[in-house]
Amino acid sequence: MEKRLLMAALVAWLWGNQAAAQDCLKTEALVALDARYETALQRGDADFLQTLLAAEFYWVHNLASLKEDKAALIARVKQPTEQAKQRRSHDITAQRLGNTVVLQGLSSVDKWNDDGKTHRTSRYQFMRTYVAVEDECKLLAVQTMKVWSSDSQ
Repeated sequence: MEKRLLMAALVAWLWGNQAAAQDCLKTEALVALDARYETALQRGDADFLQTLLAAEFYWVHNLASLKEDKAALIARVKQPTEQAKQRRSHDITAQRLGNTVVLQGLSSVDKWNDDGKTHRTSRYQFMRTYVAVEDECKLLAVQTMKVWSSDSQ
């Protein structure tokens, strides 16, 4: 009898963890998590990125001009050469297969011009791959491609 209760408790615990991981993959929750990722990049929130990024994280930037793993990205946000005025994602769609979701959309990044009063905008097409691992979602991979820039007044 005790073995059955123990087994039932174990199954319930495992199912609960799986359900929690699957909840983070729901589009609305994942888009919210992804917005937190954009904010963390803007503000240099290395602690949040340390938690969000998978150990195997990899980012391929515009035309492979830069490739970063988790350690490189966290080091970069801790010592930014330039801080963005604002980062925002839009026109997002989600594709799911099993415990993996790829978010695809546009990211607009506003950066200050040298005068400190005006800004310029760059728009990037992105694909971000999130994977449910145990009871949370991890960002595994990012690919970005610049598609538009405003004048740099």
